[in-house]
Amino acid sequence: MPDIRILTEAELRDLVPLDLDAVDCVEQGFTTLAGGKVVMPPIMTLPVPDHNGEVCVKTAYVPGIDSFAMKMSPGFFDNPKIGLPSTTGLMVVFSSKTGLLQSLLLDNGYLTDVRTAAAGAVAARHLARADAAHVCIIGAGVQSKMQLKAMTLVRDIKSAVIWARDGTKAEAAAASLRGELGIDVIVSEDIAEAVASADIVVTTTPAADPVIRADWLQPGQLVVAMGSDQEHKCELEPACLAKADLYVPDSQSQCAVKGELRSAIAAGLIAPEQSFTELGSITSGHAAGRRADSDLIIADLTGTGVQDTAIATLAGHRADAAGVGASFTS
Repeated sequence: MPDIRILTEAELRDLVPLDLDAVDCVEQGFTTLAGGKVVMPPIMTLPVPDHNGEVCVKTAYVPGIDSFAMKMSPGFFDNPKIGLPSTTGLMVVFSSKTGLLQSLLLDNGYLTDVRTAAAGAVAARHLARADAAHVCIIGAGVQSKMQLKAMTLVRDIKSAVIWARDGTKAEAAAASLRGELGIDVIVSEDIAEAVASADIVVTTTPAADPVIRADWLQPGQLVVAMGSDQEHKCELEPACLAKADLYVPDSQSQCAVKGELRSAIAAGLIAPEQSFTELGSITSGHAAGRRADSDLIIADLTGTGVQDTAIATLAGHRADAAGVGASFTS
């Protein structure tokens, strides 16, 4: 049997920072997905309602990549109350040719954080106005900080505002981001004003009820909704999608079940059979993204298995080049 490599979270943090290479890697995953040959089954979700938890399993076979990842991602959203992170997880990588186990990526959810933030950057690169400079982040967890950092990779972001239910966490996140990014980051207690002031709005919460109202949205904005990835979640009032000039799902079939699209269909604002241009069709150049500076655009990012295989492949290639990781024979 071939050797199996184990990579730790610390090693993976060194190998795969959130940078333009990670953004390009995830963008290529979306482009490949649009080609129609990726095999990506529906997400398997195990709810753990007694502890406000869930475990998602995502995967995708991508032609041309010699391995595929299966990602197990627990989200237990009461964990911060006891000093633990909300999300953890790991990725298991198999050979696409033989099915043999190749590696275990013990990332504790880090690679998921990177590929999720990178997807936000892909959306901003293709859908935000070229002069977008002010970002509103809804939420104050790990992903809120990573999303803002990702935005700065693809747009000349000069300032940001954070709104979160927990003002103390929002202040801490703002201070951390000011130090890391060197831009003006403030906290707002008025969510409507924070949203209306932004060029790019990013929602990063596990909310079950809408936190963004359609009346707050302005012409020219890009809204990146990435918190709704389960049937019970919803960050945007369904009328937001009806108001948008362009709605862009990462995967329409997935968003119709787990994303913001699900809520809009349930509210009768969008017909179940209506077809939308997916993000990969825009990154591949097969469809137009923003047509005018005045367009209000919503990107619905539920997180796809192709992103996991893409980022795991990048980690594997960099580990090979660096000679990193412990190996054992099963």
